Amino acid sequence: MPTTLVLNTLLDNLTYVVHQGSKAVVIDPSEAGPVLRLLDRTGLTLVGILNTHGHFDHVAGNDELVKRTGCVIAGVTDCSSPNDAGNGLLSIAGLDFRVLSTPGHSEDSVSFFLETTDGSASVVFTGDTLFVGGCGRLFTHSPQMMWSSLSRLAALPPQTEVYCGHDYSLEDLEFALDLEPHNDTVKVRLEEIRSLVESGQPTVPSTIALELASNPFVRASDPVLRKALGMEYATDVEVFAEVRRRKDRF
Repeated sequence: MPTTLVLNTLLDNLTYVVHQGSKAVVIDPSEAGPVLRLLDRTGLTLVGILNTHGHFDHVAGNDELVKRTGCVIAGVTDCSSPNDAGNGLLSIAGLDFRVLSTPGHSEDSVSFFLETTDGSASVVFTGDTLFVGGCGRLFTHSPQMMWSSLSRLAALPPQTEVYCGHDYSLEDLEFALDLEPHNDTVKVRLEEIRSLVESGQPTVPSTIALELASNPFVRASDPVLRKALGMEYATDVEVFAEVRRRKDRF
């Protein structure tokens, strides 16, 4: 499996440098400086930039990195054989990313999925679509669109490591427990996150399995969550929209 290096950028953004050998790509460079310093330390050659969406806090380092390294900004238009859902294969730096269309936070949001040839290990870079314990705000104003995108990510192999665009893990799990104060799985997950934060360790990556167990935004069909919300007979989209509405006010 390729190596993923995590950089903390801006206030709470997360930037990723992914490499297999000496060539690397960077995902969502909020700032150029931390990426350039990592390249100096490691001797890696940056050949490409991938952006999960076009919001400024995810693309602000693009221009300087292109100027300083000569790398290219790759995107969905560079995919080979995209299907009707806007998905396709993007090959760069010796890595084959499956680009998943995951709109909802923004119209242009995508996620980047990597797996080993035998399917035994995989990672996904979700930007502001799926967070540890949460999801991004709906700037598209479409709960249906975001629920479809989250469902697409939730269908990935359960062992898939989840690398998201921000570290909101503690707040998101506190919200999850506020929704379901008697959910022991959420309680345990919140304590895990608190322990990581208190010891200065990263809360990312998570896994799809962990998110399916503890993230209310991907559990709209879960009877336990539905009962906690008093929405046993609502649709999945209605449940998701209510969870998002409550988080916006949390």
